[in-house]
Amino acid sequence: MRQVVSAMITVLLVANLAIAQDTGAAGKRKAKSNPASQNVSAQLSQMQKAMDAQQQQIQQLIQQLQGKEQQLETLQQQMNQIQSTVTQTQQKADSTASQAAQQQRDVTAVKSDVDDLKTAATNTTLAVQETQKNLSEAASPMALHFKGITITPGGFLAAETVWRQKALGSDINTPFNAIPFSGASQSNMSEFFGSGRQSRVSMLAEGKLSNAKLTGYVEADFLSAGVTSNNNQSNSYTLRQRQVWGQAALESGWSFTGGQMWSLVTETRKGMDNRTEALPMTIDPQYHVGFSWARQYGFRVVKDFGDKFWLGLSLENPQATLTTHGNIANFLVGSAGVGGGLYNLNANYSFNPSPDIIVKAVMEPGWGHYEVFGVISHFRDRIFPNATATTPSASGAYNNSATGAGVGANVRVSMLQKHVDAGLHFMAGKGVGRYGTSGLPDLTVRPDGVLALVQSYQSLATLEWHSKKWDLYANVGGEYAGRSAFVNGSAAGVGYGSQLFNNSGCSTEPLPGSGGFSPGSLSGCTGDTRNIMQGTVGFWYRFYKGPKGTIQWGPQYSYLVRNTWSGVGGIGPHSTEPMVFTSFRYYLP
Repeated sequence: MRQVVSAMITVLLVANLAIAQDTGAAGKRKAKSNPASQNVSAQLSQMQKAMDAQQQQIQQLIQQLQGKEQQLETLQQQMNQIQSTVTQTQQKADSTASQAAQQQRDVTAVKSDVDDLKTAATNTTLAVQETQKNLSEAASPMALHFKGITITPGGFLAAETVWRQKALGSDINTPFNAIPFSGASQSNMSEFFGSGRQSRVSMLAEGKLSNAKLTGYVEADFLSAGVTSNNNQSNSYTLRQRQVWGQAALESGWSFTGGQMWSLVTETRKGMDNRTEALPMTIDPQYHVGFSWARQYGFRVVKDFGDKFWLGLSLENPQATLTTHGNIANFLVGSAGVGGGLYNLNANYSFNPSPDIIVKAVMEPGWGHYEVFGVISHFRDRIFPNATATTPSASGAYNNSATGAGVGANVRVSMLQKHVDAGLHFMAGKGVGRYGTSGLPDLTVRPDGVLALVQSYQSLATLEWHSKKWDLYANVGGEYAGRSAFVNGSAAGVGYGSQLFNNSGCSTEPLPGSGGFSPGSLSGCTGDTRNIMQGTVGFWYRFYKGPKGTIQWGPQYSYLVRNTWSGVGGIGPHSTEPMVFTSFRYYLP
């Protein structure tokens, strides 16, 4: 651009100069020939001066252009330096970014290596701990593992004693409905007995599937009596099946359990879960008057609704407990056990038409445990109406049925940070006496052989206090069997609890039988139980509880009262039985 401007200015100067020279030459010629040429010369002189001035201006412009050019060159150099600096800075930034990225990659790699080292160290630590645990369990296992199944042994070893003011000829389990009256010789003799027969063995087997848990449980003690069992030398008593059942618990909340187990009537501490039964804390394995329970075959279906509400249905093995007085042989309920049928020859078994049906609902809203349940039992006998004919015969015999039913409720609450547990149980119905711990009758029989159900009430209140070392408990319970009395064709009383029964001999002591082991039987003493009441206090003290098991000791004191229905003359005998128990136990861990 600078060169173009210079060329234009030069062209203008040359043109102006040529015009000026031509004009001056012409003026000179005219001046010689014309006087007016002087004016022209003057004008030319002025034009020359103007041109000189323009020349100076042009020169100044050229100088200014040169100065601008130098400035442009300087700016260009500065711009080139700035561009060079920017380029160098960019290169340095790129280099720095590249170094930072590389450093980040290096840091990430180092961190990954550190994480890998930590993971490896953690895995190694866990492996070492697992190895140590396995070695520890191998030396002293808490459970056995076999083909994906966890097998846990359990139970306890017991050294226990009982003292009774009135002899019962019983081990540490008490037959509550057999407390002797004042006329019995046993009521004048106390009884002490020591036993290890409540010692218990158990095994729990558990296996898990993708959507279910499978459980099997076996539990046994030695409180049974075989034909050859005795207490003379070897104390060889049979092993008693307490529980033997299997269970499939689905993740959907359904569970199916079958085998011998605690009846659904029995209170539980958690939902309807097996092995959480809320048993009285007594040493006596017959537990406590007023406690409703059974251990028998059952098939149980339970649905858990969010671990807050449960519904259950159980079909259980039935058995009729029958008491009659004065009835003739015109009915048949069952028979004594048959040896070939593996039943006890000295026990009676009813011919049951169907299983007992038990339904139950349990609620745990967040404070307390609440249960309501119902029981339906079916009974049957065969009636022989011609048993009293002039010529007795079985002709015309027919079957007769009766249906018993009962309802019950259980409430249990924990207080004072679970140090105190209070429980209340109640059950009422007809034909449900055998679910009470005293074994009162379900039914009796009318003079014509028709079954008559006995009204039953059972109740129990418990209070327990727990701490790390101590368990204290107090129980009060009672059971009731109502009158079910009738009069036969001879105006004699039959059935249960009749006012026509004779109780006058309940306070008269008879002579014993021969041999020294045969107390005399009371004569004229029907003594049908109206109610049985029991109060109990006791405690357990744990000397040690830890990974090696539990060692504990405890005493129990119970006071039992048995009242009967009054008979002829309003005589209704009663009996009392103070009892003291002790127990020293070692529980497997």
